[in-house]
Amino acid sequence: MYNKYTDRMFSVYNESRKKLIQNPEYLIKSEKLIHDLISNTLTSNLQEIETDYNEASYMYPFWKNYPPEERGRSPRGDQFPWIEVGEHSVGCKLARLISKKHSIREVGLPSGPDQRFLIRSKNIRDVLNIGDSLMVLIDVKSVGPRDDFNHTVLSTNQVSGDGSWLSPHDGIQNKVMMASGARSNHPFHCSLSPIYVSSSLEVSPSISVFVKPVYAMPKDSSTDATIGQPLERITIATLPNGLLLTENPSYLRTHPGLLYPGKDKKSTPEKSLRARIDFNILNQIDSWRVESIPVI
Repeated sequence: MYNKYTDRMFSVYNESRKKLIQNPEYLIKSEKLIHDLISNTLTSNLQEIETDYNEASYMYPFWKNYPPEERGRSPRGDQFPWIEVGEHSVGCKLARLISKKHSIREVGLPSGPDQRFLIRSKNIRDVLNIGDSLMVLIDVKSVGPRDDFNHTVLSTNQVSGDGSWLSPHDGIQNKVMMASGARSNHPFHCSLSPIYVSSSLEVSPSISVFVKPVYAMPKDSSTDATIGQPLERITIATLPNGLLLTENPSYLRTHPGLLYPGKDKKSTPEKSLRARIDFNILNQIDSWRVESIPVI
């Protein structure tokens, strides 16, 4: 199975890659289309999302003696890791809601962000010009008031690269990016392909979106103890495809600091080092790429 369609995929992939490098607007318009789809889906279903997200706090008696393990260097003990709450009540729900109106295939890629599915529509064909499908890659990152920064941390399997494919049985290989900050820099080994080609030769460029549910930590007025972690807003950030980052218009070159060092220990292997994406710079590229939806 591994190599059954390789030769045909190789030809279709490189032809599509060339067209997308020559016409970056195809990718940019596709990314905005998906960003708007996610934004509209979240907004129109916000009450359901808020209800299910907040249910985790109400159901406290059922998990209080088995809480998720605290993370970070010096946790204070009054904040629960809410990562999986967001993954399930926002991420899984988002895919289900989108599938009500759009054709979706849950293609089983062995690694990547929390949600990954192939979506097909006429609207995609109108903007993409090389097909009617996209590989949507959504990572959900719940944060609280203490870690609500204007950036997000990216793992290597959440970012697409330049996707060079030089001979059929080599497979795609991404050039190593550099995460460059004011004080330090390090290599970033992104592992996602900028384009996927299915066994039926369907071409699907990658669209990487990060969804950040932000929760509040209200206090009991008499004891000052945290009494829950309710949803406060949802931020959406759409990262440019690897071809846009590295080839044309090469955002990593034109917008230095877009990708900068993450928060790993010095002992972390180079190929596992994470990076941060700066939302301020992302907004300079396109004003729509970062958006916040308040929960009222």
